[in-house]
Amino acid sequence: MGTNGGGFFNVNSAHPYENPTPFTNFLELLAILLIPAALCYTFGYMVGDTRQGWVILAAMSLILVVLIWVTVSAEQKGNPAFVSLGIDQVNNAQQAGGNMEGKEIRFGIVNSALWAVVTTAASNGSVNAMHDSFTPIGGMVPMWLMQLGEVIFGGVGSGLYGMIVFAIVAVFLAGLMIGRTPEYLGKKIEAFEMKMAAIIILVPPLIVLGGTAISLMLALGKASIFNPGAHGFSEVLYAWSSAGNNNGSAFGGLSANVPFYNLSLGLAMLLSRYWLMVPVLAIAGALAAKKTIPVSAGTLPTHTPLFTLLLIITVLMVGALTFVPALALGPIVEHLQMISQH
Repeated sequence: MGTNGGGFFNVNSAHPYENPTPFTNFLELLAILLIPAALCYTFGYMVGDTRQGWVILAAMSLILVVLIWVTVSAEQKGNPAFVSLGIDQVNNAQQAGGNMEGKEIRFGIVNSALWAVVTTAASNGSVNAMHDSFTPIGGMVPMWLMQLGEVIFGGVGSGLYGMIVFAIVAVFLAGLMIGRTPEYLGKKIEAFEMKMAAIIILVPPLIVLGGTAISLMLALGKASIFNPGAHGFSEVLYAWSSAGNNNGSAFGGLSANVPFYNLSLGLAMLLSRYWLMVPVLAIAGALAAKKTIPVSAGTLPTHTPLFTLLLIITVLMVGALTFVPALALGPIVEHLQMISQH
């Protein structure tokens, strides 16, 4: 329930003593999302309009469901190389049984993919399957969820405030479209709030992408990569994404337990995560000090399905514009290499 993810056993939620059945698997997944989801309602209750909380919950849920479908679909299709070689196929179309590499038989593809998506959407590093063994697209989704800042439910408290920052950005963009000073919850969103929001949104990607680039430039960083090519790049990018966004899971093919990665990833955790509470509190303090503005004809309602869609687009666009170039060098090109073998 604390979304920490650590377990007594090294393989944590794949160990039969810690997670023996599909039922316990479901209970643990429910516990991971319970508090972050409940805080959405808490937020609406505290601002005096529960519809505001439902909008945030709806945006989180819709993104989560779509990405679960993408991951499950990718894993069920498996690796077309097995089909082309005649080793493992069904109807000459896809790998029989899907990609079961690195997965527990008692959970199978759906529960493994569901766990990977939920635990990287939340600030939770537990695993019940090896993410490094997922297909390129199946592994890209957990990576991208971390890169979004873990705002799709996210950690206890941190996911909510991260999504509220995106909501502030969304009303700012909408304000530019209609030529009005943007408002959120009856408070004007002005230059100070946007500067703080920009810091919150841009600093983690700077640390993650900068750290990945440095690791791939230095011999010390490349020495730990055991899988050359696009997948090796993905392993390094995943490590920095996990550290920079406080997740804890990993692509196991990277030997990160060396001085270079221990030191650099530790600094990433410090620089990319802990101090972000300062600009978040600065936004809260600035908004609390402002007078509430009466609703007018030009006010954008932030409790409607339209704003839910705008919020989803804002989250995805920021994630796409920031990380898609890096993802294109890793899982996307690896996927193209994989399907070219079919």
